[in-house]
Amino acid sequence: MTDADQTGAGDPRRTIELLWGVREKPRRGPKPKLTIDEIVTIAIEIADTEGLSALSVRRGAERLGVSPMTIYTYIHSRAELLDLMMDRVHGELTDPPESHDWRVSMTILAEDAWEMYHRHPWLLQLTTGRLPLGPHTFAKHERELAAVDAIGLTDLEMDAVVAMVNGFVQGIARGSVESASLVRRSGLTDMEWWTASAPVLAEIPEADAGLFPLAARIGQAAGEAHQAASAPLHTFRFGLARILDGVEQLVNGASDANGAELSS
Repeated sequence: MTDADQTGAGDPRRTIELLWGVREKPRRGPKPKLTIDEIVTIAIEIADTEGLSALSVRRGAERLGVSPMTIYTYIHSRAELLDLMMDRVHGELTDPPESHDWRVSMTILAEDAWEMYHRHPWLLQLTTGRLPLGPHTFAKHERELAAVDAIGLTDLEMDAVVAMVNGFVQGIARGSVESASLVRRSGLTDMEWWTASAPVLAEIPEADAGLFPLAARIGQAAGEAHQAASAPLHTFRFGLARILDGVEQLVNGASDANGAELSS
């Protein structure tokens, strides 16, 4: 990751106008060679297939058959492009089926985001302290807040719950993506790696399983259950359920307190 791999780092006015299509209004003169939509599409394709490090104006220009300077007439910086890319990808996310169960809605939204990160792993390489102020990113946040609206949380609690779930999904997805990348780079599955490592480890007295009984027992149980050294999808679903358990307890606690106040 570099300092350039940050969202919200471009000129605010220009970036917002690009995100909302203000700068693509019809102009007099010759028909433009490209559209911003075409540039963003190619940029996402490059990042998906070759990684964020391969993304450059020159690489995009080559794919589009134009000069790099042509790209710069539409998008002035990498920072602007990254905001456009992230907002576009957020547009792949959709409203969950209508449900009266907020837990179901939150689970569907989290699963949708999990899949998004695996389709576009470069998202996990971005520094997102300032999210793109685009229509798809706003829509994503709106539906997340709507899932926990009117269930008994304050506005600040709603905001914190959404941020907590998003942070959890992103963190576990990062581990999952990195694990899959390691398998591709090493040419070994987790089980193949452990099969090769275990005999060597057994030769080292200091690593005797008797010294670490809990790690040995739990590691063996998890390995047999998941057939892998780690199970990101299981961890994701288990952890998400526990987070929602905590939110439910908060909601029920607030309801009980309100009921007690009314009866007193």
